[in-house]
Amino acid sequence: MKRTLHWQVVAGVTLAMVVSAAAAANAAPSTGDRSGNTSTVARTSDGRAVTSEAVAKDVAAYWTPERMAAAVDLDFPKGKDATATAGKDNRPDGPAGSIAPVAPSVAGGSGFGTLLNESQTVGKVYFTVPGGGSASCSAATVASGKRRLVVTAGHCVHQGAGGQWYTNWQFVPRYRNGVRPFGTWTAYTLSARTAWINSSSYSEDMAIAVMNTNGAGQRIVDVVGGNGLRWNYGYSVNVTALGYPGNLGGGESQQYCQSGTWYAHDQVIRMWCNMTYGSSGGPWLQEYNDQTGLGYINSTVSHGDNPGNGQFDGPYYDNDIKSLFDYAESISP
Repeated sequence: MKRTLHWQVVAGVTLAMVVSAAAAANAAPSTGDRSGNTSTVARTSDGRAVTSEAVAKDVAAYWTPERMAAAVDLDFPKGKDATATAGKDNRPDGPAGSIAPVAPSVAGGSGFGTLLNESQTVGKVYFTVPGGGSASCSAATVASGKRRLVVTAGHCVHQGAGGQWYTNWQFVPRYRNGVRPFGTWTAYTLSARTAWINSSSYSEDMAIAVMNTNGAGQRIVDVVGGNGLRWNYGYSVNVTALGYPGNLGGGESQQYCQSGTWYAHDQVIRMWCNMTYGSSGGPWLQEYNDQTGLGYINSTVSHGDNPGNGQFDGPYYDNDIKSLFDYAESISP
């Protein structure tokens, strides 16, 4: 069984790892907007911006099969809400909104037969953590005009309060047992909600990565398609969750669970699912179609209470996810 990078809850703040003062001094700079979104240019572990084809190739080359196999499954925070979002009403922010999914527009790699628990839009994320070591999460593409966006959890791009951005961030759609049927995609920028970065707020544990094009100059959504996005759809919906949990398949293949959701706490929803570590950032999809591999992302795996007991939580997608989506799209090339 793969190792798990465990989180600690200290003085009510969730921390992924304890980093040295020297490491903190080298943290990647962040920029933000007035709507509560923060971003950084994706970087290598030695601080180079992943904004050129040459550096993107270096990141892809860094992730050898051996390094990918050694990456630990990133644990999701445990507990109800060590950092409750004060003053947040437990109801939708406004009217329901939706962005439709899009099918691939160019030929992709050689894939596998379509299965319920294996979508070409869902993949495994790899990154290095401050202070050394590497970890993995799950993520999924989302449709947008620029066709470069990947949705995941905030704690899969940034450590949260007192922490830093992760580096060498890579997404492998439909990864299975070492095979990369649609290639390797590196991040251009990473964006998260400021409330996650500053306060480790579970209600804001959401992130979007803008991806570089691949070696052929193709955009990721053109190759694998992009899921739709929904917000303010209420707390009780039916979803299919997809991801790469370490407790099922050893994190080497996509797994799934299906459930209705319900209100959990703050702006957080809950569902029945026995997936644990490694599934962090995996999408909760409404109206998932196992013939197209597409659905509408309604939340992502965030945290759990005694992971493996059959339940986990995700941020309720309200106006905040639409704000983050618009922000990420605006800074995408």
